[in-house]
Amino acid sequence: MRIIVTRVQPQAQHWAERFAASGHEAMVLPLIEVRGLPDASAVRAAWLQLPSYAAAMFVSRHAVDFFFQQKPEPVLVGSPLPEPSTRFWSTGPGTAKALLAHGVAQALLDTPAEQAGQFDSEALWHLVHARVRPGDKVLIVRGDSVASDGSTTADPDAGVGREWLAERLRQAGAQVDFVVAYQRGAPIWGEQQRELARNAASDGSVWLFSSAEALGHLQGLLPGQDWSTTRAHATHPRIAAAARGLGFGVVTQSRPTWEEVLASIEFVR
Repeated sequence: MRIIVTRVQPQAQHWAERFAASGHEAMVLPLIEVRGLPDASAVRAAWLQLPSYAAAMFVSRHAVDFFFQQKPEPVLVGSPLPEPSTRFWSTGPGTAKALLAHGVAQALLDTPAEQAGQFDSEALWHLVHARVRPGDKVLIVRGDSVASDGSTTADPDAGVGREWLAERLRQAGAQVDFVVAYQRGAPIWGEQQRELARNAASDGSVWLFSSAEALGHLQGLLPGQDWSTTRAHATHPRIAAAARGLGFGVVTQSRPTWEEVLASIEFVR
């Protein structure tokens, strides 16, 4: 059995190496690419305003990494960095680990427990909602989806995820601000990648998806491809639904932890 890892790099390579160490053939075929902003002045401005926020929520580890790349030097700008009252929110362990790696104190971090049923905005809201007060300011650090020509495309998260969380916060009386820290888009495939993907649609490979946006990119990269005999594994119900919508014949699902993904894939091997 071969596993097609579609995550963003460098996480895709890391997961592929772990699959290989567990005795599984794995192929890296990222369906999302991320890059920095041409102009990150809004991110630098958000850093200077961070002490005024009750919390900053990060949608992914990439949001963390690109946001912290713009962290100003206090000595140079003469402005304080976050006060201890500013909390940092994440929806899952990967984002939480990235925040810790950038120096955020564990005591300031709010993230669903490892035992949580799911890692998403709903789980995060269940954890933090009791502490949200009218008048609180919350910053949501996210990425922008861009087309190949650089134009911003429709937000695949509209109505769910961070948008759902923002609406809950507003209903609780909080002010919600967004800042874009990075751009994400579809990869550019040559004929070699397309041929690899076509073969993997019919050779018994298992496609691993951790993003519904990745499935949209796959549809654009291989329009008209028949997925009816192909197996997919998703790390969230919304991603599983997107895989079924694209036509994958068998779709399994688990939480996004390494152990549960591996166990689920092996269970129906």
